[in-house]
Order: sequence, then C-alpha cells, then structure tokens
Amino acid sequence: MPQSEQFTAPVETGVDALGAVATSVDDVLARMRALDAALPPLDGVAVFNRVYLAVTQEVGRRIDRGRFTDPQAAITLDVRFAERYLDAVDPASADRRAPACWRPLLQFRRHPGVRPLQFALSGINAHIGHDLALAVVDACRSLGCEPVELEDEFDRVGDLLVSLEERIREELMPGPDLLQIADPLTHLLGSWSLERARDATWTAARALWALRRLPDVAEEFTDRLDTAVGFAGRMMLTPL
Repeated sequence: MPQSEQFTAPVETGVDALGAVATSVDDVLARMRALDAALPPLDGVAVFNRVYLAVTQEVGRRIDRGRFTDPQAAITLDVRFAERYLDAVDPASADRRAPACWRPLLQFRRHPGVRPLQFALSGINAHIGHDLALAVVDACRSLGCEPVELEDEFDRVGDLLVSLEERIREELMPGPDLLQIADPLTHLLGSWSLERARDATWTAARALWALRRLPDVAEEFTDRLDTAVGFAGRMMLTPL
C-alpha cells in the first residue's frame, strides 16, 4: 500500500447536520460543529476544522456588527466558500473523489509524523488556494454581479484570515522560541504565505469569471489550479 494511503481512515458517520444544505452562516456553523463532534481531536481534518470554525464565527460576528458594506454579499460568499470545504470532507461524500487540493489532508489526516500546524496550514492552503476562487464565481452567479462587486467582502474575509495565520502558527508551533529556527517545520512551512495565496486566488477568480463562456477552457483551468494547490498541500504535509 502506498504511504500516502496507509494512514487514511474513514470519518465517523451518522451526524445529520453534516449533510444539511447551508443557506446561512448559522447553517455553516452547525455543520462545522457537527463535524468537530464527530472527529477525534488529533485528526488532521479536525485540526483544520477548529481553525475554520473560529474564522467563520468571527465572520458572523462582523456581519452582525455591520462591518461589511454589503451583508448579503458577505453571507453569500461565506456560505459558498464553506460549502466547498464541507462537501469535500463530508462523510456522505466518501464515495466521491475529493478535489485534488483536499486529498493530501484526507490521506495523511492520521499520520503520526505530521504535526497539527501542518494540518492547519495544509487545509488553509486548499481552502484559500482553490475553494475561494470557485466560491467567488459561485457567489457572483447567485447574486448576478461581477467579481469586482465582491472585492470588498473578499478583502475583509482575507484580512481576517491573514490576521489569524500568525496566531495559528504561534499556537501550533511546537518547542521554545529559541529552538524554532532549527525546527524542520519552520523551514518546511516558511516559504508559504497566506497573503500571497489570497492575491493569487483573486486573480484566479477573475480569470475563471472571464472564462465562464468557454466551459472547456474554464474546466481545464480549474483542474490545473486544483492540481497545483494539491501539490503544495502534499509538500506541507511531509512527515517530520
């Protein structure tokens, strides 16, 4: 059995909320909480899910406080964004092949040589690098608007994610600060930047929108994006 498949484990089933169709931020939060309750704490998907749950809770609070210029656009983008992740890891979809960007995390989720920070950032890489671009297109179709009309909401969600990245690294990076510079994990993940990934995602979203009347080209572009993000995620999960 290839090493990448050796530590794959099925997710527990039987949580009705996991398969629900999300129509609001509260629906998304319910699915994430159900997933959190169903998974062992050290499972790689569980590690990412806790991070994403905190982000989504903060997005919901900011929407309630009027921090978004267009609350409906923010809700639509947030829900479409979350649905892509939840559909990829939902136990009900286990018989379907997950997008390439999520396969490394699903395959290595129980690997004892992969650290929690690697799980968290690999999930963020998949979700930002691939899912967010497609979610922008999904939201534009739902709202009948152009990507530029969602740029403010995109930037505000992106700013929140970037602000959390440093906290995630600090909380999940093992060992005393003086030893971190020598830790292989520092070097493995030091070349990846959420901010750069977000910038690339906005470009990809605009390109996909421009290609919407060329479905064959759009499909090829999406497949290449998925593969590239998956390759980066696999490198991030190198056992240490």
